[in-house]
Amino acid sequence: MTTQDVSETETETVEEVSEETRLKQLEQEGDIAADYLEELLDIADLDGDLDMDVEGDRAAVSIVGGDLQQLVGRHGEVLDALQELTRLAVYRETGERSRLMLDVGGYRADRRSTLMALAEETVAKVKESGAPVSLKPMSPFERKVVHDAVAAAGLTSESSGVEPQRYVVVLPE
Repeated sequence: MTTQDVSETETETVEEVSEETRLKQLEQEGDIAADYLEELLDIADLDGDLDMDVEGDRAAVSIVGGDLQQLVGRHGEVLDALQELTRLAVYRETGERSRLMLDVGGYRADRRSTLMALAEETVAKVKESGAPVSLKPMSPFERKVVHDAVAAAGLTSESSGVEPQRYVVVLPE
């Protein structure tokens, strides 16, 4: 075994350990978030089951079941606030900023599907016309979904404006 082989083996082992450590951190974030949300559901006297997962590089927690619309609010505003409070609870416990994603009653999953379809339609319009197209103001979550879908379709996009009126502009090639 050469020195280079040993070095590559050590690097792979370090990467595996750091990936395993990161996965454990994300699982811990999910557990902390679930405990926090469970208490909140009890206080609010709401029924819901919690599902935890790791999606990519972030913990994901979903509250499912029962009538949970009041936890979503108009245009997901309550859900956004609840996600930030949950991230703060995780930060309080771990001392590290969390990128945890919270979904309630499948709202974000449904919204993601709608936004991906909107992005596909917009990409088609931009390719046909050769002109940029501006979309209506969106939350950071919504803009990220659109940016990712536009990039996957081979075009570029940018965000413009100031919160809460920030919006996506899809640019021609």
